[in-house]
Amino acid sequence: MARMDVVMPQMGESIAEGTLSRWLKKVGDEIKRDEPMFEISTDKVDAEIPSPTSGVIAEILVGEGKTVAVQTVVAVIETEKGAGISAAPVTAPSAAAGSTPHAVRATPPALVGAAPAAPAAPAAPAAPAAPAAPFVAHAPVPHSFEERVRTRSSPLVRRMAAEHGVAISTLSGSGIAGRVTRRDLESFLGNGGAAGAAAAAPTLPPALALALPAAVSSTPADVHAPAATPWPGDVVEPMSKIRRLTSDHMALAIRVATHVTTVHEVDLTRLTRVRAKMKAEFEATTGQKLSFLPFIIHATVGTLKRHAIMNAVVNGPDIIYRKRYNIGLAVALDPTGLIVPVIKNAEDLSLSGLSKASNDLALRARTKRLNPAEVQDATFTISNYGTFGSIVGTPIIPVGTTAILGIGAIEKRPKVVTGPDGEDTIAIRTCAYFSFSFDHRVVDGADADRFMADLKKVLESVPDTGL
Repeated sequence: MARMDVVMPQMGESIAEGTLSRWLKKVGDEIKRDEPMFEISTDKVDAEIPSPTSGVIAEILVGEGKTVAVQTVVAVIETEKGAGISAAPVTAPSAAAGSTPHAVRATPPALVGAAPAAPAAPAAPAAPAAPAAPFVAHAPVPHSFEERVRTRSSPLVRRMAAEHGVAISTLSGSGIAGRVTRRDLESFLGNGGAAGAAAAAPTLPPALALALPAAVSSTPADVHAPAATPWPGDVVEPMSKIRRLTSDHMALAIRVATHVTTVHEVDLTRLTRVRAKMKAEFEATTGQKLSFLPFIIHATVGTLKRHAIMNAVVNGPDIIYRKRYNIGLAVALDPTGLIVPVIKNAEDLSLSGLSKASNDLALRARTKRLNPAEVQDATFTISNYGTFGSIVGTPIIPVGTTAILGIGAIEKRPKVVTGPDGEDTIAIRTCAYFSFSFDHRVVDGADADRFMADLKKVLESVPDTGL
């Protein structure tokens, strides 16, 4: 009887583990090659994983909600129809009444094919002792699996380590195969691990030091809210993988960048007429519905070319000016969270190309068919929160970028319009509020307003032939 192992795939070079979020098949089910078998969540993306072969599912080794290393065997397929089923499915443990989310987190199985681990240190007494033990530096075998897994921690952890001058390769964490987690790094920094980096930091000029409040430090500590206690009748539910990742990313983003938001009202009456004029022919030619978004993306890319700092990223004391225009589009995943697929090299795409790319990415984001490369390397982001009826918002700048554009609801409003003879009249205009959040470390308010004024002018003067 031929049997084939199904493993946790590696969804990107830096991905070392994945969470098996949902089984789409059960033990005993027949499955065809490339038919979706289970769903996973990683640091980068949610995705459906297809079956590598046709056959019958004989074993399920990893339950829903468990996080395991890449290449861990999660199931076994009997490739000859009618073969015996050797094991019952593993189910995720259910939370007992009154338990906390941490109580239901399962221990990941051992790595398959990993190098033998070093002998474990004697277990310490169960007490809130200092978490220094996990951070004893050791010398792993160069280029070993263990070393690669540890140093390829999540992007969030790598950025935090870079900010504090910590070399991940010198730490040993509590994650799979010693992978350094955010909790490990926070504990390390909290125990003075960043002292060396802080000592090496340049001192402030006396005048600037006197002007700063006493509480300001070069390494701001994370603030943790006090633990909440469930009350009788409350429901305690652990966050999903993507919800936790979104939470971590948003917390880091708001801490790293100095957020300021400016809001401009844009008159889209002319663009509405142009879109209505082009709509029928555009849809007949391309098969794509023509929304306002491709026009806005196209105008934004052109404006970014004239305001290079908005397409830049801060890298320590340097500013990297990106010469590619990769536009991230915030997509809501009801009810699981938020994801930002990226239109790569948007400057090379026409209106129809932008329409096709944005529709395709949004659809595959909602059906969990994105690959990791499609949610990376954004240089600028657009959040179209107006589709949910919001008039104005203050979106958070994604890590690795300098600004984000928010589009409010597009609606008709009474406006004062000055006619050719100079007489003012009340007219019905189609308008929207555009918010622009920017990193004040490198973008001043005047620069942000000049960018928005430029974008507003482009959108309000769209030629009859379109962009």
